[in-house]
Amino acid sequence: MRQTGNYYVYIISSKNRVIYVGVTNDLFRRIQEHKSGLIGGFTSKYYIKRLIYYEYFTDINVAIRREKELKGWRREKKVKLIESKNTKWKDLFDEF
Repeated sequence: MRQTGNYYVYIISSKNRVIYVGVTNDLFRRIQEHKSGLIGGFTSKYYIKRLIYYEYFTDINVAIRREKELKGWRREKKVKLIESKNTKWKDLFDEF
C-alpha cells in the first residue's frame, strides 16, 4: 500500500558531531522532541539535538528506503553529504 504525505529523512548531531539518522512525518515536532529530551536512547545519551541535514519525500516507502540507505553508509560518506549542503553544521531548526 502506498502512503503519501510529508515525510522527512533527517540527520541530527551533538555539538561534538555524533550523528543520528531518522525518518518522520513531522520534522518540526520530531526535532522539538529531540531538543527537549523526549526521545530516549542513543540521541538522549549523546545529547544529539541539532538538525544538520534533511530530505523531503511524499512517499513513506521511499523515505524509509532512503533512511536505511543512509544508515548503512560509513560516517565519512554521511559527513560529505551533510557538508554538501551545510558546511558549518549549523542547526537548521532555526530556519523553521
